[in-house]
Amino acid sequence: MSAATHSTPPVNKAAKRSWSEAAKAYLDSRAIIMLFLGFAAGIPIMLIFSSLSLWLREAGIDRSVVTMFAWAALGYSFKFIWAPLIDALPLPILTKKLGRRRAWMLVSQLLIISAICIMASVNPQATKVMLFDDPLKLMGLGAVLLGFSSATQDIVIDAYRIELAPVDMQSVLSAMYTAGYRIGMIVAGAGALYLADFFGSTETLYSYVAWRNTYLLMALVMLVGVATTLIIREPISNQVRIERQSSDYGRLVLVFVFAIVAFVMTFYYSGNLMPKETGVLLGFGLEVVHLLASLTAALTVGYLLVSVGLVDKRIAYTTWIEPIVDFFRRYGKKALLLLALIGLYRISDIVAGVISNVFYQDMGFSKTDIATAVKLVGVIMTIAGGLLGGLLAKKLRIMQAMMVGAILAAITNLLFVLLTYHQGSLEVMYMAVVFDNLAAGLAMTVFIAFLSALTSIRFTAVQYAIFSSLMTLFPKVLGGYSGSIVDNMGYPFFFIFTFAIGVPILLLIYLVDKHIVIGGNDDIYGDDTDLSGTKK
Repeated sequence: MSAATHSTPPVNKAAKRSWSEAAKAYLDSRAIIMLFLGFAAGIPIMLIFSSLSLWLREAGIDRSVVTMFAWAALGYSFKFIWAPLIDALPLPILTKKLGRRRAWMLVSQLLIISAICIMASVNPQATKVMLFDDPLKLMGLGAVLLGFSSATQDIVIDAYRIELAPVDMQSVLSAMYTAGYRIGMIVAGAGALYLADFFGSTETLYSYVAWRNTYLLMALVMLVGVATTLIIREPISNQVRIERQSSDYGRLVLVFVFAIVAFVMTFYYSGNLMPKETGVLLGFGLEVVHLLASLTAALTVGYLLVSVGLVDKRIAYTTWIEPIVDFFRRYGKKALLLLALIGLYRISDIVAGVISNVFYQDMGFSKTDIATAVKLVGVIMTIAGGLLGGLLAKKLRIMQAMMVGAILAAITNLLFVLLTYHQGSLEVMYMAVVFDNLAAGLAMTVFIAFLSALTSIRFTAVQYAIFSSLMTLFPKVLGGYSGSIVDNMGYPFFFIFTFAIGVPILLLIYLVDKHIVIGGNDDIYGDDTDLSGTKK
């Protein structure tokens, strides 16, 4: 089948519009909706990565263990597995009252609140918590639930955003979503650090009660997301939905549950067989094999259950397989080039970000310094970068904007090398934070617009979930070893490394820009010119 069958309209022709006309789109009611939904999405991620890492460090947990908690957020990278269920399954009562997207949004937000409360109930220094001899196991369980429920919320919000407005509005919606997301990060990042200080926990005098109260307040803040979900309208979807019997939905869930059990058991037992003491590179390679083996086990169990008839093969195909087939049908072999770009575009930011808070602490900055510079000023600059990225995506072709974002994201990591030679310097810290976050906001916004353009409206939730999962999977696995890399090689090497792994992305962007075609003779941004502006 030719690429002309693609149902998504060409995106982002180089529109002849003024900067003021482009900026007016930010006042659209749909953009305001995405601001609030972005806020709800930005709260949980900081409670897994940033604030949790400082909590555990204050409690005396080793740095290598702290950074491994980043793996609790791998739910973001595997959300494509259950995204088809969210697209296909109605929720009893709630779907009829709220609509398919809002119903799932509400359930995921309630699960997020529950997970935060579980984490709040754990003192990392305790010798036993409930039935757990090691309190970090319960903390890890709460973090995994938070990652799973937050990733579920992301699936629904992404689908809601794509269905809410046409392609030419997606850069603006992405920018507003990013702005709301970063505001949520300010609240859960800087806000959590200020609260922990206010309640009496410091680097020298750890207080579990202070962190417990902080996390409980973060759970209350998530009620903003719940209120937003109840107020907004359900988007009008062009998806053709096949209504099935309740037993069909139940069987789909069973297949998913058995596959997840296979993944967890394989991950757990194969992990016990892995050597405990390895070098960074060998450990990273083994961890990749570990994850791939677990994913293979889950897929094998799912395939066998479908083969024996637990679920009708046609239903399983339309739920899990057809969205993937559609993507490869539209792009053919060049789909692999797109997937490589998607999987690697944000690698510099994500790998460096895992250890950022611990880095600032090791550079001699207090928790208040970090909260003000990184979680407040830095996030404000990310919002500014996101809004600038939205404007660039309206004024330029999307691949040109992505090239700008990739260059800036890689180069700004070198500023942290400079900071290692000026430890304790607030001036150098603020310079690094301002430029790094400005670049990150710009790059993320144009990338979201790019992913939205690749997504077929027929498979909104599933395809976007696959793209966004792939976006974070490899970087997060590598990021889990950031603490070990620093321990072995030092901070200057680490940040030079994060710069270097961002350089090949520029070639990928060029190749995608030159070779990928969508919608007949139109490329992904709706004209037939390459990055230099030359006709192909």
